[in-house]
Amino acid sequence: MEAIKGSDVNVPDAVFAWMLDGRGGVKPLENTDVIDEAHPCWLHLNYVHHDSAQWLATTPLLPNNVRDALAGESTRPRVSRLGEGTLITLRCINGSTDERPDQLVAMRVYMDGRLIVSTRQRKVLALDDVVSDLEEGTGPTDCGGWLVDVCDALTDHSSEFIEQLHDKIIDLEDNLLDQQIPPRGFLALLRKQLIVMRRYMAPQRDVYARLASERLPWMSDDQRRRMQDIADRLGRGLDEIDACIARTGVMADEIAQVMQENLARRTYTMSLMAMVFLPSTFLTGLFGVNLGGILAAGGNSDFNFLYSVSCSYWWCCFMVAP
Repeated sequence: MEAIKGSDVNVPDAVFAWMLDGRGGVKPLENTDVIDEAHPCWLHLNYVHHDSAQWLATTPLLPNNVRDALAGESTRPRVSRLGEGTLITLRCINGSTDERPDQLVAMRVYMDGRLIVSTRQRKVLALDDVVSDLEEGTGPTDCGGWLVDVCDALTDHSSEFIEQLHDKIIDLEDNLLDQQIPPRGFLALLRKQLIVMRRYMAPQRDVYARLASERLPWMSDDQRRRMQDIADRLGRGLDEIDACIARTGVMADEIAQVMQENLARRTYTMSLMAMVFLPSTFLTGLFGVNLGGILAAGGNSDFNFLYSVSCSYWWCCFMVAP
């Protein structure tokens, strides 16, 4: 591969443009720098910025079919070999406090042995871990190590979010044992987050597995083994997601049963109240429709009649009762 001049990739509004020093650290890219396999360059862009979008559309360093993908056209995790380079689309957990974590952020990468071009619109929180290691001098030394560290950080964040969802399900199950029903929509949101994670993490696991099996010239055997370990770890997370989705279905049935039992209990209570108040309602209604006045108010004959009726009623009740 031919060397690249620093001025060819130094975009003014780049998020950052760094050169890997080969010892685990980085330094800012200068126009006079020479980019080669021993000193690769990492160019991180926000593709909605004007200068970055113009560079993506005009630079001769990128194949024509890569430009649209890096500019936001590709969203589903995938990997494609394009000559000496590789195009990779990945998804990561959203770290923004204004949005839900399951509203995943897309990151697109084109890389070869000399150059790493990554693009995004929303911030990729997992990259902060890689950036921190590079600034401390303990980061990757080449392109293959950079890709492994990025995939490892993305998987760490995904695993943490899956563990949070699992903890919520355990709390819901404990509350259901105490007959406590979650707020309306809580279980539906939890199930949606699990399904979204399953939808995007399954192809991302396949991306990791393919990167581990591909004989990319800028990845060593040790880096391929690490990539396979990352794919296996994400696969275990997917198994956890499948189990959680099944448990949410069981909880939905349990919630429906608890609500039916509560409804039956309230209906029984209302029936008891009706048994208590209906006789008194009948008597008050009977008195209310008597246009001649309240019974027994006119003399002893009315009182004797009412007394006889009452005694007959109670005698009948006594005889009928077992």
